[in-house]
Amino acid sequence: MTDVHNDALELEDFDTVLSPDIEFTGTLSFDKPVLIQGKVSGEINASSLLMIAEEAVVDANIRASQVIILGTVKGNVQADIKVEVSVSGKLTGNVTAPEINMETGCFFSGRCIMTDRR
Repeated sequence: MTDVHNDALELEDFDTVLSPDIEFTGTLSFDKPVLIQGKVSGEINASSLLMIAEEAVVDANIRASQVIILGTVKGNVQADIKVEVSVSGKLTGNVTAPEINMETGCFFSGRCIMTDRR
């Protein structure tokens, strides 16, 4: 396990922010960095960075270029570059990526599959 290195990210680094009062159900697709602070269920498809904030709850299968989990995720996560789970992160589901970083103290229940970088 290693430390998650997302300290440099600021709110203004994200093109879209789903605030804590938003609850979304369905398929969410995007091409620019997104920060989820609320609740999302369904499916997430992205060609960029996805960050799940500490207070966020996501019940969805995720496919993105990079995923940073500080909150709760229930579902499979697949990333083209990497997946990071912070000490506050909780991931229940399989994770597939070329690089997987899990900070000491995070919760993870699932299979971890490291792939070749594309």
